[in-house]
Amino acid sequence: WRNEDKGMEKLIIGIDLCDNYTQAAVLGREDAWMLPTVICRKKAAEEWYVGEDAYKYTLVGEGVIVDKLLSLAAKEGTSTIGGVKYGGMELLQRFLGSILAMVRAEYAGQKIDELVISLKNLEMKLLEGLTASVEALGIPRGNVHIASHTECFVYYVLNQRRDVWGGQVGMFSLSDEDLRYYELKVTRGPRQMTAIAEHEELEEGFSLSVLDTGSGAKMADKILCACGERFLQKKIFSSIFLTGKGFARTDWAPEFMRQICNRRRVFVETAIFAKGAAMKAEDYLNESGSGSFVCLCEGKLKSTVSLEVMKRDTKTEISLASAGESWYEARSVVEVIPDGEKEICFTITPQQEPKKKRTVKIPLEGFPERPNKTTKIRVAVGFLDEKTMVVKLTDQGFGELFPKTDAVVRQEVTL
Repeated sequence: WRNEDKGMEKLIIGIDLCDNYTQAAVLGREDAWMLPTVICRKKAAEEWYVGEDAYKYTLVGEGVIVDKLLSLAAKEGTSTIGGVKYGGMELLQRFLGSILAMVRAEYAGQKIDELVISLKNLEMKLLEGLTASVEALGIPRGNVHIASHTECFVYYVLNQRRDVWGGQVGMFSLSDEDLRYYELKVTRGPRQMTAIAEHEELEEGFSLSVLDTGSGAKMADKILCACGERFLQKKIFSSIFLTGKGFARTDWAPEFMRQICNRRRVFVETAIFAKGAAMKAEDYLNESGSGSFVCLCEGKLKSTVSLEVMKRDTKTEISLASAGESWYEARSVVEVIPDGEKEICFTITPQQEPKKKRTVKIPLEGFPERPNKTTKIRVAVGFLDEKTMVVKLTDQGFGELFPKTDAVVRQEVTL
């Protein structure tokens, strides 16, 4: 990514933020940073340390440590250090500030152009708090986005050569937090590709400390073999990926490696979510966006919502939200003037089964009676989650003749 005027590469970052470990990747850079998600404040001074440094000062008795920063922020918890009470989000912001400072130190003088934070679970409280935190750390709101692990997996894989993802792609992610299996299938439509991905959290997860003993490693290898058996048999894969701290080395799982490498290509990359986040961040900078594919996975809308209107005597569809958009970023507002209609009709078209499109009608109840074409209505659409749309219709009146009233209709629609 060259910026012609400055002759400098753009600085595009992906951060995979988890309770145990956090990884940061810069687009185009092979090595990623990886550090424990912990922070400590020195007892004597207002000095903060993160990651391994935090452990170091705590071990020698100079610091008070706080871990599981993501959970603390999500449940709006607090932590008292040296008599001072700190909010979870405030501590998480300090932690993120240290990570950005690490990256900035290596790319001195460069501003961060785009940042995507990858989260295992998209929780509304976290999304808002994280965006505000990063904004406070000097990155404008418009340049910060949040994506699920599943979506970052999709971006990482689709940025590899086509023969890697031509068929089905599977991935095992192993960390102290959990063992997860992901699957991706790309279908080609007439205009663009659709990437459909999902994940399953496996009950067989184990703490990585069991790998420190021979018997523990053997047991872990057996567990993975059973999972491999369950997910990979009877399916043809173009590739299998392994990610997470548990796969930093694979010599502890000889049987599992033998099983998955049988007639398949296997890639090990511990920082897939952070690198995939950086690849998604680049997409936001490309004017065209990810025009090449629609991504359907958790956190994404599976349907397109549109409104039929007349514009200069021709019927046209206005898209209010598109399949593949993140539900928490999908918002739109239009103003319409009904021509004899007593309701507003929305068309909902599923991306995977366009023939199953349906119409949802929302009646204009409680709106004042006026002559035809003398009411302007503000139509606002947003989402509570990937399956629930909220529509708000507000009376805007019509110029000075018909002042606007308090008439408003709010309805939730299940997609």
